[in-house]
Amino acid sequence: MIVFIISNLSKLEFVALDISGKNYLSWVLDAEIHLTTKGLGDCIIEGNKASSQDKAKGMIFLRHHLDESLKVEYLTVKDPLELWIGLKGRYDHLNATVLPRARYEWMHLRFQDYKIVIEYNSVVFRITSQLKLCEETIKDEDMLKKTLTTFHASNMILQQQYREKGF
Repeated sequence: MIVFIISNLSKLEFVALDISGKNYLSWVLDAEIHLTTKGLGDCIIEGNKASSQDKAKGMIFLRHHLDESLKVEYLTVKDPLELWIGLKGRYDHLNATVLPRARYEWMHLRFQDYKIVIEYNSVVFRITSQLKLCEETIKDEDMLKKTLTTFHASNMILQQQYREKGF
């Protein structure tokens, strides 16, 4: 029984924020969603009126989802909003590196470069997710256009058929 309780305490709802910040953008979304579902979303909003108990719960949750080195660096921070702002200041610049790379990958993405459709789809969704995290949305029509315009030249008839059918 005790082992079960201890294993539940260490279980993460999502991947902890890496000290390099490489997963910061997805971590922020995960943290916001989970805090909101726990009724603690207000504790990371400027000018919040969250109770001290909710702030403590929010802080415990956020610290639980930090890399051990980050926990040590932010050891003295007791307010979840202060931690949130500190992490944002530290890692928010990643948009400046992720966005140009994602745009470049999108621009150079070609259907014909992949042997199987699943591989291509995986890359498309990874790139579009990165763009979405940086608040740049790729519509379904854009993905379809990208796919059809990057078919191999030998598949031009197939491309035309797909366009006509609206696939």
